[in-house]
Amino acid sequence: MTTLHRWGALAAFTGAATYIFGFALLATLLAPSGYGSSNADPATIVAFLSGSPGIVTLWNFVIYVVNGIALGILAVALADRLKPHAPALGQTSLVFGIVWTTLVIGAGMLANVGNAAALAHYPADPDQAALLWEIFHTVENGFGGGNEIVGAVWALVLGVGMLRTGLFPRLLGGFSLVIGLAGLSTVIPAAGDVGGAVFGLGYIVWFVWVGVCLLRPAR
Repeated sequence: MTTLHRWGALAAFTGAATYIFGFALLATLLAPSGYGSSNADPATIVAFLSGSPGIVTLWNFVIYVVNGIALGILAVALADRLKPHAPALGQTSLVFGIVWTTLVIGAGMLANVGNAAALAHYPADPDQAALLWEIFHTVENGFGGGNEIVGAVWALVLGVGMLRTGLFPRLLGGFSLVIGLAGLSTVIPAAGDVGGAVFGLGYIVWFVWVGVCLLRPAR
């Protein structure tokens, strides 16, 4: 086990923690506003933002920026673990991992900028503020959250690599494929909510499992 793999394990545990934090806030402090739901009312969201801007800013920062940084470190560590035994899969996983990292961090930055812009207009024109928030939120969802294609492909590539190399438990490799397929299903409107839930909750387990594996010597 190298120092990089230890950092990768820490990043994996951080990823799980950010998802747990995000789900917990959605179910508690953010629940009354409908923030994070697919049918959220922009006017209600902006009114909530005006009263609790810090909570939403913190939520976006943790689930996007902190999570994205952790993803980048983990992507490098997993690619390093796979490369000696499956160079092409290791390199491919790194590419999709870094792309996902970029999109996730970008979504967080965009979300907080959009919230700030909406709040600046809210006192004078609440309707304009709601429209502005909706525009920013639509672009944010295109980067991450509205669909999970890149994260899904990353999970699929890693799942194949885990199964081919035997460096990780076969069950983990299979679980990675399940998460990947669930993420791909988010492009189908009828399956998006269920697929997104399986993807998000599944990744919590996956992050912890991968972190534990990285703390052990490669097989």
